[in-house]
Amino acid sequence: MKTITSTELARNLRQILDQLAAEGGEIVIERNHRQVARIIGGPGRQTALEAMVDLYRTLPEDAAAGWERDGRGDLGGDDIDTGVRDPWVF
Repeated sequence: MKTITSTELARNLRQILDQLAAEGGEIVIERNHRQVARIIGGPGRQTALEAMVDLYRTLPEDAAAGWERDGRGDLGGDDIDTGVRDPWVF
């Protein structure tokens, strides 16, 4: 964990944010020798595929069938409409 002053943050905000984006971690901001804030690097962006890539390893075998069954039940039948429709027409 790195500690910087509020003046350093104000003068070097762009570089500090770039560093957090690249390396992650946490930076403590001090003013008058007192901790006033912490900046914590967020997780990197992921696509939906990247976020769910290992999901199949954690789910039971019948999970996909259950999801499909539940989804079809919400529509009131077994036929899922796959056609394109105008969302503004009621």
